[in-house]
Amino acid sequence: MKIVDLSIAIESGLPSDPPDYIPHIEYQNHKDTASDMLAYFGDATLEDLPEGNGWAVEFIKLSTHAGTHIDAPYHYYPTMNKGERAWTIDEVPLDWFYGPAVVVDFKDKPDGYKVEPIDFEEYFKKIKYSLKPGDIVLVNTGASKYWGTKEYLSKGCGMTKAATLWLVEQGVRVVGTDAWSWDRPLPLIAKEFNDTHNKEIIWEGHRAGAEKAYCHIEKLTNLDALPIIGSEIFCFPVKIKDASAGWIRAVAFVED
Repeated sequence: MKIVDLSIAIESGLPSDPPDYIPHIEYQNHKDTASDMLAYFGDATLEDLPEGNGWAVEFIKLSTHAGTHIDAPYHYYPTMNKGERAWTIDEVPLDWFYGPAVVVDFKDKPDGYKVEPIDFEEYFKKIKYSLKPGDIVLVNTGASKYWGTKEYLSKGCGMTKAATLWLVEQGVRVVGTDAWSWDRPLPLIAKEFNDTHNKEIIWEGHRAGAEKAYCHIEKLTNLDALPIIGSEIFCFPVKIKDASAGWIRAVAFVED
C-alpha cells in the first residue's frame, strides 16, 4: 500500500492567491517564546529551561480557502437543491469525504477551456469506465506545476455549470481539481465577461450547487501519481463552525 499526499503546504507570502487571500505565518522559535512560556510555570526562570528554550509556535492569518481545501455548498449560494438552506462545512455528511478516486486527465485542455458534459462523456468512454455513486472525481488540469507562482491563478481548464451538474447526476458528490478554482481561471472569465457581458458565465461551475448539492476540492497536487482508477481518497475537512470551506490533508491510498 502506498500513501500519496495530494495536498499543497500552506506557505506564507506565496503569490498563488489574490493579494487579499495570501496566507501570512508568524513563526516563533524556542528562544522567541521562552519568556512567554515561563508565565505558565510559576516561579520558573530562564535557567530552569533547557538551554533557555521555550516552545515553538506559529500564528497564522489565512482564509478557509487557503491551501488545499474543500468547499461546502454554502460557499456557492445561500441555498442548495433548489431552495434548501445550504450546508456549511461542519454540516456536510462525513461519508462524502472518502471513496474511490477517479482521475480525469485534462492536461491537454488549454488554459481557460470550458469543460462541458461531452468532455466527460468522451473521457469515460475512452477509459471504459462508468461513474458510480460515491466516486470522487479528481480533474488533473496540469495547473499544479505552477503552484507557488502568480501564473497559477490563470492556469488550467475549468468546469461549466452543465459539466458540474452532469457529474452530480451520476451520483458523484465530491469532485476536485489541481487548479485554483473549480471554475475556469477568474482572470479569463473576467476578460470574456468584458467582451460579452454574459452574466451566466460568472462562477457558473460553483453556482451549480444551488441546483444540486455537491462539494469540490481546490488546489490539489500530485494527481499524476495516482492511477486513473483503483485508489481511495480521504479528504476530511477541518470542522469550522458555520464556515464555507475547510482545510484538508487529502491523501490517497494506492495498492502496490
